[in-house]
Amino acid sequence: MLTLLWCFWEYFQVGLFAVGGGLATIPFLEDIARRHPDWFSLEQLRNFVAISESTPGPIGINIATYAGYKISGPIGSIVCVFALILPAFLVVLLIARVLDKFKSSNLVNSAFYGIRPATTALIASAVISTFAEVLIDTSAVASVKSFFTSIDGGNLILFAVILTASLLFKKLHPVVFIGVGAVAGIVFSM
Repeated sequence: MLTLLWCFWEYFQVGLFAVGGGLATIPFLEDIARRHPDWFSLEQLRNFVAISESTPGPIGINIATYAGYKISGPIGSIVCVFALILPAFLVVLLIARVLDKFKSSNLVNSAFYGIRPATTALIASAVISTFAEVLIDTSAVASVKSFFTSIDGGNLILFAVILTASLLFKKLHPVVFIGVGAVAGIVFSM
């Protein structure tokens, strides 16, 4: 029971502060993985992200579902998802009640304008950490020389092939590239 309350609190904070969508939750979830390694590891979080990107629905909710299930089964999924969406629900209720009063306020417009760079930074942090985690063995990097020897060649080649193909075949639906990446990941992990 204490674990579920702790999960609720952690995911409530993620939902409250991760402005900008599912990718913006990743830095917060990485922090949870570091502070609670018995819940899930950074590697498992990467798998949650990969699966969430490949399945329908909002990424943040999908990740919360998988992480909650890993932590405490189906009830953990329910608690984590509920805690993640509750802050947004409460904020939308609050904004809906007072929006007419403040929609022309310079202070409110400035606050929303200021949130944009923070959102961009959260998403950029998620992209950089995911890129580093997938393509580079960060534990093996001790110097610039060892940096180049710690690059995962298979993942780098797969990334380059899919990136090139997506640039060449822009009319193909992104699901095709996600599927190719998923199949390649399964094949290479065997």
